[in-house]
Amino acid sequence: METNKRIIMAMLLTMALNVTAMAQSTSFLSEHHAMYKTVPAERFLLLPVEEEEENAHIRILQDNEVVKTLNCRLAVDKTDYYVPVDLGDMTRNPIVVDIIFPANRRATGAIKNFACWKEIKLSGTFDTANRERFRPLYHHTPPYGWMNDPNGMFYKDGVYHLYYQWNPYGSQWENMHWGHSTSRDLLNWNDEGTAIAPDALGTIFSGSCVVDRNNTAGFGEGAVVAFYTSAGENQTQSMAYSTDDGKTFTKYAGNPVLVSDVPDFRDPKVFWNPETGKWNLILAAGQEMRIYSSANLKEWAYESSFGQGYGNHDGVWECPDLMKLQVRGTDKQKWLLICNINPGGPSGGSATQYFVGKFDGRRFICESKPETTKWMDYGKDHYAAVTFDNAPGGRHVALAWMSNWQYANQVPTKQYRSANSVPRDLDLFEHEGETYVGVTPSVELLALRGEEVKRPTDACEITVDVKGSLQLTLSNDKGERLSMTYDAAKRTFAMDRAGSGDAAFSEAFPAATVAPVHGGMKQLRIFVDRCSIEAFDADGKMAMSNLVFPSEPYNKLTVKGKGKATVYAIR
Repeated sequence: METNKRIIMAMLLTMALNVTAMAQSTSFLSEHHAMYKTVPAERFLLLPVEEEEENAHIRILQDNEVVKTLNCRLAVDKTDYYVPVDLGDMTRNPIVVDIIFPANRRATGAIKNFACWKEIKLSGTFDTANRERFRPLYHHTPPYGWMNDPNGMFYKDGVYHLYYQWNPYGSQWENMHWGHSTSRDLLNWNDEGTAIAPDALGTIFSGSCVVDRNNTAGFGEGAVVAFYTSAGENQTQSMAYSTDDGKTFTKYAGNPVLVSDVPDFRDPKVFWNPETGKWNLILAAGQEMRIYSSANLKEWAYESSFGQGYGNHDGVWECPDLMKLQVRGTDKQKWLLICNINPGGPSGGSATQYFVGKFDGRRFICESKPETTKWMDYGKDHYAAVTFDNAPGGRHVALAWMSNWQYANQVPTKQYRSANSVPRDLDLFEHEGETYVGVTPSVELLALRGEEVKRPTDACEITVDVKGSLQLTLSNDKGERLSMTYDAAKRTFAMDRAGSGDAAFSEAFPAATVAPVHGGMKQLRIFVDRCSIEAFDADGKMAMSNLVFPSEPYNKLTVKGKGKATVYAIR
């Protein structure tokens, strides 16, 4: 009997091994070309990533058709982490994963010895539990993978929708999709997965969404209409619409809706202009902004361009926004044109400049002299700032990508990269003959403020009542420190992160940033969240956002000069 059991067990084991062999196999066609075949009995194909490697080009085939393409830094020597490919309904038949590695593989050895062949696997789940000590507590981050520009932000029926540039196949820039998150309070975000994926026109670059209340496009009253850049051989503008409040989108059959012969032609921002009864679209074209109008969101007429000779032109203009704002303490309203630029920022790399003036639905006229440059945030880590469409109460709430193109791909996290800034409300104020944008922490942030504590923690808010010049220093027991200085005579605020922690990943990271404070400062608000410091004049007359990567949290605050600091825990 015992002998029969052993024979049966051996037969079962042999059958299992044969099934496994039939279920997956790898063929090596050349020194840089391989095919991995498997029967996808699980939802996810987990790809092993090694960040130091170059991208391999991957096509997933089923029934002799290409169903998905992507680029991924497949592991050659070791696996840094995994990324999932959602196979969805592809479990019915075998699939072929066709992989082309960079042609020169001499430095890494034979293709058959790459680590990825032992590590690639199928799974019914993918673990997104946080494994990063620098992941912020109260800032929006992607569940995994790379994130840059916020896209398509709108408010509808009590919910804020945030889309974002997302690479679900690695934590460095590539494979641009629109990821999607939702929130009811701008603080707590729910992951909604992929909203818009690449297609035959290209990958999905930045853009915007509008709520079409009056059904001007014919997709239905209250439909959400998205505009984005299709990044193919050339950059063109496409449209998609949603009839389920932004959960899923149908791409417009008439795409692209706008084309140009300009190489850098992207980032459409669309808004309803009640003064003209039409839609306006503004986008970046090289080093200028182009303005269009439409009655139905489908057919666009060119109106004018703005930018030649105005502001900073040390980099490419990107991610515009255009809105009408109240000027504090007056009955005046003026138009704000946001222009993100990379490089050319006040401290190097990417940043957000802006212009104030008039707009009649066709042409924007800047009120300042052409050589005048104004920055929305003077830190190193504030870029691609845009606002929510349809925000309640006529508010203009902005979010920015909290990183810098000088080092965004190298910051010391791997499960994910990049966060968004805290939400900020925008308005205008006048000072000494100029009009500036006011950047005030959104009122929702007050809900985070917990009890007073004696020491700073890895996530807290610090308020400082300012009576004159002062210096504040955040430090830890490792001797790492970040200093902030307000000079009342010069009316400037500065932040120095040169000794703030890990900075070895980029020569551009250690920096001191300096901002003007128009009219002086009475209170300073500082938001600390594990890897970021965002400082604001409480009246909105100065904003500065900088990343930091201390080896352990700052647990000491030193104040020198005329000011009193209070530290609040985060609820």
